[in-house]
Amino acid sequence: MDKSNQQLGAATLKVVTYRTGRFLYFLLGMSFMLIIWHVASLSTDGELPGPIQTFSVFYDLVSHPFYDNGPNDKGIGNQLLSSLERVTKGFIIGSVIAIPLGLIMGSSTLGMNLLNPMVQVLRPVSPLAWFPIGLVAFQSAQTSTVFVIIITSLWPTLINTAFGVSTIPQDHKNVAKAFGFSTFKYITKVLLPFTLPHIITGLRLSVGIAWMVIVAAEMLSGGVGIGFFVWDSWNALSLEKVFSAILIIGLVGFVLDKTFKSLQTRYSYDS
Repeated sequence: MDKSNQQLGAATLKVVTYRTGRFLYFLLGMSFMLIIWHVASLSTDGELPGPIQTFSVFYDLVSHPFYDNGPNDKGIGNQLLSSLERVTKGFIIGSVIAIPLGLIMGSSTLGMNLLNPMVQVLRPVSPLAWFPIGLVAFQSAQTSTVFVIIITSLWPTLINTAFGVSTIPQDHKNVAKAFGFSTFKYITKVLLPFTLPHIITGLRLSVGIAWMVIVAAEMLSGGVGIGFFVWDSWNALSLEKVFSAILIIGLVGFVLDKTFKSLQTRYSYDS
C-alpha cells in the first residue's frame, strides 16, 4: 500500500512539474513577444502603439463586449460570436465533405486516381480567390464568407483522412478477412479506429485555417465580424483596436488548437 502511494505521489509530482514547466515556458514566450513589440513601438517613435497603450484599449473592449449601437458600432463580443458562427458552419460543412472523400481516396486506387488531381489543383488556390466565385454563386457576402471557409479548410482533413486509411497495416486487413468481418464491421472496428487520430489531426489543421481565413474574408464581405472589426478600426486609424483584435484572434486560435490537440491525444491509436 505504501509503495502504491509513493508511486502515485511520484506520478502526481511529475505531472505537476511538467505542467508548471510548460506554463513557465508560456510566460517566457509571451514576455519575449512583449519585449519585441515594445522595441518595435519605440523604433517607430510611437507610431505603432506599444503594449501599454494597447492593453488599455483592450481592457475597454473586453469590459463591455456585447453592446449594440447600430450596424457599424457593435461590441467585440458580438463581432467575435459572428465570426465563430461562420467558422463553425464552414468548418462543419467542410468536414462533412472532406472525411467521406478522404475515406474513398485512401481505400480505393480508383478514388485516389480520380480525386487526387482535383485536390492538388484546387488546394493551393488563395482563399480570397474564391470570394468572387461565392458572390456570383450565392448572391450574398455572408454566405460567400462561409463558402470560402468550406473550400479552403477541407483540404487538411481530406488529405490526412486519405493518408490514415492508406496506411492501415496489411495485418489488420488480413485479420478482418480471417474473422469474416462485414464491410460495416471492418469500418467500425478497423478502419475508423486506426484512421481517427489522422482525421483529428486534419480537423485540427482545418480549424486553424478556417479561423485564419475568416479575418481576410470578413474584410471583403463587411458587416459584422472580427475581420470587419480589424478593417473598420484601421479605417478609423485606431491601431490600438487593431492590435487588440489581433490579440483576441490569437487567443481564440490558441484555444481552438488546444481543444483539438486534447482530442488528438485522447484518441491516439497508440493509447
